[in-house]
Amino acid sequence: MADELVTLSVFTADVGGFVGHASSHPDVLDTARERLQAARGKGRIKDFHILRCGDDLNLIISHSGGLNDRAVHGLVWDTFTACRETAEELKLYAPRRGMLEDFAGNVRSMGPGVAEMEFAERTSEPVIVFLANKIVSGSWNLPLFRVFGDPFNTSGLVSDPAMLNGFTFRVLDLRERHAIDLKTPEELHLLLALIGSTSRYVIASVTRNTDGEIAAVISSEKFDVLAGTVCAGCEPAMVVRCQAGMPAVGEAVEAFAFPYLVAGWMRYSHIGPLMPVPFYEAHATRFDGPPRVIAAGFQLSGGRLIGPLDMFDDPGFDRARKVANETADYLRRHGPFRPHRLPQEELEFSSMPIILEKVKERFRKI
Repeated sequence: MADELVTLSVFTADVGGFVGHASSHPDVLDTARERLQAARGKGRIKDFHILRCGDDLNLIISHSGGLNDRAVHGLVWDTFTACRETAEELKLYAPRRGMLEDFAGNVRSMGPGVAEMEFAERTSEPVIVFLANKIVSGSWNLPLFRVFGDPFNTSGLVSDPAMLNGFTFRVLDLRERHAIDLKTPEELHLLLALIGSTSRYVIASVTRNTDGEIAAVISSEKFDVLAGTVCAGCEPAMVVRCQAGMPAVGEAVEAFAFPYLVAGWMRYSHIGPLMPVPFYEAHATRFDGPPRVIAAGFQLSGGRLIGPLDMFDDPGFDRARKVANETADYLRRHGPFRPHRLPQEELEFSSMPIILEKVKERFRKI
């Protein structure tokens, strides 16, 4: 008899900021908790945990419904809708900006982000859920490469027999809406040629070459500009399985010891360092940032989420936070100029097209 499969689903949504875009109000988190507790009591889900990073609400849910399960997605949509109503009662900021109005059976492309994986639990099943604020989807490319493709970060790639055959990266072309699977180490250079263009090519998932076992997955939804209003978007999440033929827990978090630059920050129009912070420091206040990431470690046991352990609540990341602050100082002095502000072609998912529309008739041929 095959082992029972468990589905781990991570949903993220912006249902209203407290204060501005800085954080999430406790009442909003309580609303989500009440909804999911009731669902767990009725057996609709196995377990759940509520987290927030900046002004994004994050629902981590284990269940047996499989990927894209309509019942689970419907539960999540109703939960986010109830949270948005709580946010509106408190007059929190922009509660209706992060979601569309009518549920269509699946929350994908409706605003909330979705990162899901299905697998049979191993003897020990450590999983890390990375949640970020003020970043875009391609921001996970660098750490995913380092964790699953770079022996200088992940020594297990050359010392663990179960990882010697490497991993396969599924890469999305956001412009052409295509996908390609690239196998490492043999196609490593081709992979790097693509994923360095983070605004176009996004790693969506990683699988182990020896058996096709899922190793990592991200949510890849992006902002959309509709009728002059920026809406239907959220920050992406990333889920990484660790140990026993996967990268060690320490190798997974090591990729964030360097505060690399990402797109996002204020109005999703600026470049900034991604700062690894503990849960209690996940308030994006300075210029609505700097961009930050938290890491929630869980052990799965029969679908139960044992945890979370705050993986970045560690003085080992103090240096990364210091460098991130110094880098933020340097970039902020550029004001509205590049390289702090994104290049024009990458501002299509900000409100910049709305501004350009207002002045386009004033341009004259010379």
